[in-house]
Amino acid sequence: MTRIQQVLFELETDYQGHPYHVTGNALYNALARRVDARTRKQLHVSHGVFVPAEYGAFPAAHSQDGYGGVLGKSLPEVEQYEDLFVFRDAAQRWLLDSRPRDAHNTHDVTRHGDRLAFAPSCWFGRPPEVSNSKRSVQWFVQCYLHAGRDGDVLPVDEGVLDGLRVGAARNYGLGELSLTDTHLVELDDLDYSRVEETSLQLELVSPYVLESEYPGADGQDVPWWWDADGSLRRRETRLVNGEEVHALETVDHGQVVRFTGSGSVRTAKTGVLRVGTHSRFGFGEFRLRPADSDRVPERTVGIGGEA
Repeated sequence: MTRIQQVLFELETDYQGHPYHVTGNALYNALARRVDARTRKQLHVSHGVFVPAEYGAFPAAHSQDGYGGVLGKSLPEVEQYEDLFVFRDAAQRWLLDSRPRDAHNTHDVTRHGDRLAFAPSCWFGRPPEVSNSKRSVQWFVQCYLHAGRDGDVLPVDEGVLDGLRVGAARNYGLGELSLTDTHLVELDDLDYSRVEETSLQLELVSPYVLESEYPGADGQDVPWWWDADGSLRRRETRLVNGEEVHALETVDHGQVVRFTGSGSVRTAKTGVLRVGTHSRFGFGEFRLRPADSDRVPERTVGIGGEA
């Protein structure tokens, strides 16, 4: 059996770091200071995705349907493969149409001397006739853990997870995360029926590393089972190890290609556990979905050759 431990944190203080996600490397290093050597050796950590505590409805592919209330403040139940990606979907399909989708892909910016940081909440104006002129929305961070060959290190204790600090200026109180929710998921027990279809797309959930300056890291080609046509967007990022900073060349996250491989269920599980260099630290996560699955309408042009 292959288990993952889903974790949801609330961002308590300003955060200095990557605007799209908290890297798995940052989360791993925050955890590594609190666990024993056995756990440090086996632990693999995904990137942490920022999630707004907003009103939403379960996406069409989810095992539950209908209005879900304030979804971002707790972890939804997981019964099928698609349930794993409710909060890890860059299109944020779970947000109600009345919510400001594009605004929830950005953070309010704060200033600490000559440095900028991201606020733990964002503010929105309201019509003048209502009693309060503004409302606030809190940011949360969703990630998951899994183990190498020693699965018994999971679950990581809630006391270990609570109060982590990530990003820059941690010694000054920035980047504090409080534990909100966590539970275990058995990947082998999930329903994968939607990815047993023959025509599938692959969406990159976190960057895939092509080249790394980290000592001993292997370079990777774009996998042959991605029908990418050489048009993938690339981005340079960094892997920080103490005082050392290593440049990474990556295929940027959020891109969609045709899946041309075989064994779709096995590949779907592999995508959750991630592939490629530095997969232990969150890089190389992907998901599969049917080529005709629900996409945000204005972003469907050119996907899979259809308008």
